[in-house]
Amino acid sequence: MPAHRFSANTGYLWQQLPFLERIAKAAQHGFGALEFHDEALHCDRSALKRRLAAAALPVLSLNVRIGDTFGCAAVPERSNEARRDIAAAVEIAEDIGAAAIHILAGIAHGPSAHETYLRTLRFALDATALTILIEPICHKQVPGYFLQTIEQAGAVVSQIGHPRLKILFDCYHVHHEGGSLPERFRSNVAAIGHVQISAAEDRGEPLPGALDYAQLLPAFRAAGYTGAFGCEYRPRSTTDAGLAWRDVL
Repeated sequence: MPAHRFSANTGYLWQQLPFLERIAKAAQHGFGALEFHDEALHCDRSALKRRLAAAALPVLSLNVRIGDTFGCAAVPERSNEARRDIAAAVEIAEDIGAAAIHILAGIAHGPSAHETYLRTLRFALDATALTILIEPICHKQVPGYFLQTIEQAGAVVSQIGHPRLKILFDCYHVHHEGGSLPERFRSNVAAIGHVQISAAEDRGEPLPGALDYAQLLPAFRAAGYTGAFGCEYRPRSTTDAGLAWRDVL
């Protein structure tokens, strides 16, 4: 069994299979938890709950609807849409027992976007008792995404000041925005609610490269992180063929 607790991200793993079948695959291959993109919004709820019961894996998080702009929580003219998306995600997350909801900011910029984002996050916190996650997404992957840096995310968490608002620390994104990954992790660890891993070079399996997870994961633990590590990577061939990376971590 893996030395660390890994969460299978169904948005990227086993993409050749229907969503519900990916859940069984995660259990079959020894993952300790699940995390979704927005697949749960588009499937039969009863079937999803049966699959989750059979897999006996907790759902750590799910995204609000991604849409064409990676969410819209910071897009001023789409505030009502963002709130509807949050309400839909909350209803599903609470029904299936998910622990957190990731609120995607969308492509936006400027002071009005910042104020819109704060209002939307406060709405989400009021709408549920679940953890609310926000994730910096680098320019390399989504040009123009509102929340790009770990420093910006930390400032948002501080400004809102709510214990259930946490940062989703995706190593790929933080790396591509520059700076020391361990140092930036330690500086923000009190606000980090979840960690995701992948290769820095191509977002593939987290094999040794520019990011050495054999060093990073123990460093994250030493800094105080106790949660699972989300496997949000794009397999270089098939998911099953690439899973041996876990054996060396």
